[in-house]
Amino acid sequence: MHTVVLVSLIIVSLALIVVVLLQSSKSAGLSGAISGGAEQLFGKQKARGMDLILHRATIVLAILFFILAIAITKI
Repeated sequence: MHTVVLVSLIIVSLALIVVVLLQSSKSAGLSGAISGGAEQLFGKQKARGMDLILHRATIVLAILFFILAIAITKI
């Protein structure tokens, strides 16, 4: 059980790092390089939709991270 929770924690933490890096900021960060073409093709509204999805994914992954971190201390 300890190994399953530990591996899950590692996977969630790596996914959280990737999702945070993909989010746009004032300087457009890494997401500007990836979604830059999408903005030109689909317009600005699609880029906002992608930011909303990344924001929600960050919240879900952060909650999972804290739950798994607490679970690993209890085991």
